[in-house]
Amino acid sequence: FRSVQTLSHSCSRWSSHLHGLVRRMVMVTCGTTFLAALVVAATAASAVPIVEPDGFPEDDECDSSDSANCTLSVLQRRGWSLLSTGGRCGDLGMPENAVCRDDVNFFAAPVSAGTRSGKNDPNADTLMSDMPSITGVGFREATAEDIQRLYFCSPPGGHQCGLPPCSCSRPPCDSCFGGVAGPQRVTRPGCEGGGDGIQCRPPPQALDYKGRAWSTMTFPGKQEMHILAIGDWGGLDGTLKPIEGRKELLVYNQGKRPGPSVFPRTRWNKQHTELLCSHAQFTECFNSNGYSCAAGCGFVRGIDDRPQLLVANAFKERARMVRPQYILNVGDNFYWGGIEKNCGTPMGELSYTAYHQFQQIYEGIYNGEGLDDVPWLSVLGNHDWGGRVFNNGWDQQIAYTWYSKRWVMPAPYWSQHVEYPDLNFTVDLYMIDSNAMDAQDPAEDPEHNICGQKHNPPGASCSAAQGPPNLYTCKDWFWKLWAEQQAWLEKELMKSEADWQIVVTHFPCGHEKEFYEKLHKLDYGETQSRGLDLLVTGHRHDQELWDPAEANPGDYGYLGGLTCFVTGGGGGITSEATPNPYNKKDWYGEGQYGFFDLVITKDTIDIHSINYDGKLLKTSKVWHTTTTTTTTTTTTTTTTTTTTTTSNTTTTETTTSASSITLARTTARTTARTTARAMARTTATSTSSSAAAAAAAAAAATDATETTATETTTSLTTAIPGVGFRPFVNGYTFPLYGIVDSRQKHRHTHRHRPRRRRRRRR
Repeated sequence: FRSVQTLSHSCSRWSSHLHGLVRRMVMVTCGTTFLAALVVAATAASAVPIVEPDGFPEDDECDSSDSANCTLSVLQRRGWSLLSTGGRCGDLGMPENAVCRDDVNFFAAPVSAGTRSGKNDPNADTLMSDMPSITGVGFREATAEDIQRLYFCSPPGGHQCGLPPCSCSRPPCDSCFGGVAGPQRVTRPGCEGGGDGIQCRPPPQALDYKGRAWSTMTFPGKQEMHILAIGDWGGLDGTLKPIEGRKELLVYNQGKRPGPSVFPRTRWNKQHTELLCSHAQFTECFNSNGYSCAAGCGFVRGIDDRPQLLVANAFKERARMVRPQYILNVGDNFYWGGIEKNCGTPMGELSYTAYHQFQQIYEGIYNGEGLDDVPWLSVLGNHDWGGRVFNNGWDQQIAYTWYSKRWVMPAPYWSQHVEYPDLNFTVDLYMIDSNAMDAQDPAEDPEHNICGQKHNPPGASCSAAQGPPNLYTCKDWFWKLWAEQQAWLEKELMKSEADWQIVVTHFPCGHEKEFYEKLHKLDYGETQSRGLDLLVTGHRHDQELWDPAEANPGDYGYLGGLTCFVTGGGGGITSEATPNPYNKKDWYGEGQYGFFDLVITKDTIDIHSINYDGKLLKTSKVWHTTTTTTTTTTTTTTTTTTTTTTSNTTTTETTTSASSITLARTTARTTARTTARAMARTTATSTSSSAAAAAAAAAAATDATETTATETTTSLTTAIPGVGFRPFVNGYTFPLYGIVDSRQKHRHTHRHRPRRRRRRRR
């Protein structure tokens, strides 16, 4: 077979330099020799069946449309089914390679060809930077076939070859991992030797595991149990060279660099009635490094231009400190449109595009002590489906589950049971897809419509991945999926025996309010109510902790007593409003970039909203009882601390570190006593003995709660070491005692000089 492959390669190279009758004579001679060699090879391997490639003629006659489909080509293609592990291949003469032919020949030409050789291009090494990893050889040593292989996997300029070469320096030539270890399927616990759970093998099709439960996670020990939550975190992969004619993910000058680059979105006022900063204006802020920037953009240099890295640094440091058991990932994992290839890749494969984006945006960013091997329980966001299209590689994010020890997304909606045996409690997590909220009729809102006709390509379809079959059924497909999940989720909650029930989804607090209120109020009987306890969301690009104690029935922020938070400030896209903390008039929540840290016990969930610099922004405590849920909230700002309990007692005062501790102790006592009274009043209608027991238990917890609150105040309000810095606004440094924003245009206004005293004349 090596002889046949060598002969095929030699004949192809000879014939490519000849023309007319001479070329035909050489091709016939080569074809006859090739056929004889192929018969010998096939006889030696008679047990291997020859599979006719799809779409090729059965006879050896020339295709009238293109001479490349003559005898030799047909014979070669029949032989390739034996020689190649990936199926079809072809030389540059094939019509499938017409798009890339000129580029490959240009870069394959010798240096002596002068300006007709890409090797003399000053940007050649940059353009060919993926050669070593894809082909296993450097650009300068590469053959034309090696360069064709590059253009098949990662085409510079986007002119992708439709077929890989049949011979190359490091076969197999249809693999895009010639110089690096390609992605390998992982073996999870319980899957040794096969295994039957969904964690052991990918589904035949992308949606086959809908509604299925992932294998139970168990965390022994009596240490403090933490869960980190993050969303909207995956920036642009500027070094990706997309296939399928797609454009590079470059928005501004600095975007072509390894790792993530933030996407600059528009900024509006809080009511979303006035556009403060367009995408073009915001892009200019990035291109000018903040020195030429519209005032309304509120651009903060050092924050807005690298938010994912800032949040990731604080996230990693927090993980090192608290050692979380798992991560809740609410979606929008890759901007702008998820995995930049069409849906339909077989579920048992991982494309080079998906591999590249996961390495650049996820694996290379979220790692280290406290994060390595920690499960990321994930859902899809609207941008993971494609943002403004529905046919991007969302199915590859599902497939990555079986190529990663920590990424878990077996389906668009699924469940996870978690056990804490030594602490005697359990959790049921429900990971659902709420992206129907962005699925509209084709003609509506093209910039915020997965099913819009403006951006979806003609003939777009994801039927190969069980997704929407076409543009005109797209909206119905997503809303049918949502209705399916609603019925599934209500059924799952009703049969749950866990102590806590938590829903994780992409769209933010406030969407489908009545549905989530209904889930929160599900009743198991006269004395036991275990509806939905917590809703974890993203999509809005900021940090918002929705505390039921801060809203009244009828308010937009009231979810029938349900606690919810938005963690959309992961930094893959710029925040809703300026991150300038001295200009909060358009803020929805307590911060713009950040994540959440949850401390979970049998009776409480402590929720901590963490800023991009590691500082605590706001806290909330959800109490789990049999008949009522009580929430305590603490908000931390630069100069004040506000504490709210369900008894509507509010204390506000300017604090130092010592007074913070005193306030925390007072708050803890008030909270515990209020909780005890509420429990006593609520359970009094049942039996006097149960009321006494509940009140006694709450009173006994007062000292422990006081200690916990004191420790929280002294430790969590401290900035994480190593991530502090002096940021910039529109090119100017923040003073240590103040901040300036982009509305101050002239440099001299940023100088803070002490006023000189004039001497009086005598």
